[in-house]
Amino acid sequence: MSEYTAKDYKKGQPRWCPGCGDHFFLASLHKAMAEIGVAPHDIAVISGIGCSSRLPHYMATYGMNTIHGRAAAIATGCKVSNPKLSVWQVSGDGDGLAIGGNHFIHANRRNIDLKMILLNNRIYGLTKGQYSPTSPRGFVSKSSPYGTVEDPFRPAELCFGARGHFFARAVATDAEGTVNVLKTAHAHKGAAVCEILQNCVIFNDGTHEAVYTKEGRAKNAIYLKHGEKMVFGENNEFGLVQDGFGVKVVTIGQDGYTMDDVLVHDAHCEDNTLQLKLAMMEYPVALGVIRDVEAPTYDDAVNAQIEEVKAAKKYHNFAELLETNDTWEVK
Repeated sequence: MSEYTAKDYKKGQPRWCPGCGDHFFLASLHKAMAEIGVAPHDIAVISGIGCSSRLPHYMATYGMNTIHGRAAAIATGCKVSNPKLSVWQVSGDGDGLAIGGNHFIHANRRNIDLKMILLNNRIYGLTKGQYSPTSPRGFVSKSSPYGTVEDPFRPAELCFGARGHFFARAVATDAEGTVNVLKTAHAHKGAAVCEILQNCVIFNDGTHEAVYTKEGRAKNAIYLKHGEKMVFGENNEFGLVQDGFGVKVVTIGQDGYTMDDVLVHDAHCEDNTLQLKLAMMEYPVALGVIRDVEAPTYDDAVNAQIEEVKAAKKYHNFAELLETNDTWEVK
């Protein structure tokens, strides 16, 4: 049992709008860290710029509020140079996928051991309501008064396309689901992307309305658990079955479909074909750990390479380097 409580990870008074999803997520993060049990001084929380990026100010751990879009770059340096630290990167959909999009895909490609939290409210909140990379086509905002003419990024698609090995999703108002996702992300060795669906109550309230309440999730979401049947509904009356190369929703016990037809979730399958289809579903919205596959990490590999090269050299510090070649004394 952990010797820590959520209080051990709390710091300061959060300065977000009342009802903002950041409040819900922060409480879940404190609780998850207490259950994980890593000492606060062995954790670093790195963020960029945005409402969500204020989060390190409210953590009694090491932390850094960096520059716009560069959280993954700073977090990478932190992890590679301090491999024993548990490093958590916190970004919004604007900070993480617009100016920070390049860092996002390469952190996944390299499989750096970061816990990458993406707080997705489909809007720029701090800069007062411009559309973001995850805003849907036609979305009306201060920077798109007649509706956007762009298709949005879908975080799961980016993660999978960058050869990501871990992707999970939770809703900010679902404390239990969020804590479970964060704990599994911590246990994963490598880049672990957690998309957190949340509302911006000022500029984009209701964007995740279908799953933002417990009742909504019972009707419109499916909680995926490795090794278990993919069923959902208020009475688990619906299931996901194979439909050609895709999946479809059926009512169990109708049209000839039985529980035997319902697919079993395999989060550890290296082939991500089905996992991506699950992550991309609009109904039901997939929650929980969708992909969790082991693979070599960049930070382990680069540090092992450094040690290997050092062992093969005749010198191991600057003084030895100076004495490696011919030396002479000037009098």
